[in-house]
Amino acid sequence: MTATQTQDERRHHRAGAALPRLALALVGLTAACGANPRAAGTTAPPGSAAVTTTRGGSPTSDPPTTRGSAATTASTTAAMAATTITPATTTTVDPGTLPQTNDRPSGTDPAFTASMALLWQAVTTNEPSLAHPAFFPLTAYRQVKAVQYPDGDYQTRLLAHFDDDIRALHTRLGTAGAGVPLLGVVVPDSQATWVLPGTEMNKGSYWRAYGAVLRYRVGGREVTYPIGSLISWRGRWYVVHLGAIR
Repeated sequence: MTATQTQDERRHHRAGAALPRLALALVGLTAACGANPRAAGTTAPPGSAAVTTTRGGSPTSDPPTTRGSAATTASTTAAMAATTITPATTTTVDPGTLPQTNDRPSGTDPAFTASMALLWQAVTTNEPSLAHPAFFPLTAYRQVKAVQYPDGDYQTRLLAHFDDDIRALHTRLGTAGAGVPLLGVVVPDSQATWVLPGTEMNKGSYWRAYGAVLRYRVGGREVTYPIGSLISWRGRWYVVHLGAIR
């Protein structure tokens, strides 16, 4: 073997040994490129945080996509804006438009007691209209009275006299006026009479009570005022004559 052949064999041996090291370097470079989606030209999944590297080597995160939540919020806001809230309403039925019953009324009924408080307020303030809820309803009067013109009789006779009696009782209180307290109303319920059609110009029936009184105090002494007549509608007392029956 010549010297030249020996040198050629050494060069071929060094080249063969370098090939495995070059292959390992290429594999490492390929793995590094695959670990960075942005470097490989790929895109991170929507809604996930994509990791990038700043120049200083510190990792930073892109904020997650919020398109879905923004759309939901906008849809909810639009639905709320389109919704119209209607306030609740209440209606009060005129009891006089309902049929009569034979329920027996009581002077201790809370509805009657409340109406008497309104009547007394009308007396002390000299405002008769405040007591009208305590007066027999016009609509009920049309059902029970067999008169030719019930509305006219009601307005020009019964209600007009009632208003006059309120004013007269206010005058009777004197200068004490609004300071006079109502102590109560006494109704002889046990003496009430069930009035049948055909009497007292009636076409309907009702309970009637005479002898009820208002109790109040003036100048330190108790005073009573007689109520002319109470009649019932659907189990509740109403005033029809506050003073004398006329």
